[in-house]
Amino acid sequence: MLRALAVDDERPSLEELLYLLNADPRVGSAEGAGDATGALRRINRALESGPGGPEAIDVVFLDIHMPGLDGLDLARLLTGFAQPPLVVFVTAHEDFAVQAFDLKAVDYVLKPVRKERLAEAIRRAAELTDNTPRIPVHEPDPDHIPVELGGVTRFVAVDDITHVEARGDYARLHTDKGSHLVRIPLSTLEERWRSRGFVRIHRRHLVALRHVGELRLDAGTVSVLVGDEELQVSRRHARELRDLLMRRP
Repeated sequence: MLRALAVDDERPSLEELLYLLNADPRVGSAEGAGDATGALRRINRALESGPGGPEAIDVVFLDIHMPGLDGLDLARLLTGFAQPPLVVFVTAHEDFAVQAFDLKAVDYVLKPVRKERLAEAIRRAAELTDNTPRIPVHEPDPDHIPVELGGVTRFVAVDDITHVEARGDYARLHTDKGSHLVRIPLSTLEERWRSRGFVRIHRRHLVALRHVGELRLDAGTVSVLVGDEELQVSRRHARELRDLLMRRP
């Protein structure tokens, strides 16, 4: 069973989070800390105890805005440990998602916390630990991809995606109506969507051929116009892209 530590300086939020954690059958124990400094002391005891010790912690559910040492600071400190616990950020602010993902967070849950959304974060943490059985996951819908927006899961049609931008282990999906960050590497989407007309044009970009409006050549550089955005094409991908566009219906 997962051993969890919840960290939040607001007492009502901490109590609610602990209640939801203890109600999940995959969580064996959940304790709280009112600030990052106290949490760090508790995590140090856990690391001294070892992964199988009585003080061990598998995952930290961490608020971001806290006085003194904030959640991002604590997460950065944890990256310096040999075997740190997993981190799930639980916050009312969307603005720090990219920084959280760069720190290898398991998930990013927005407040107010919904039971179903927290359960998904717990499932992800459980699958990354050795002491918790894996829970089956349904195969994804090939025509849509789930995204998080304001704490609500929505499904974006793949055909509406114009291009995809790499963000480490994450990817930002661009549509005519906005963009969405998902926890899927660009290489995975490239393989999954190749048959749907998505082509790698750069180490950072994947484009949908159907949404390419122009191919531009300028002083030896190649770019494509996708909607109102001009994207650079690397030399290694330029010839393949040109051939595919020429054969496009």
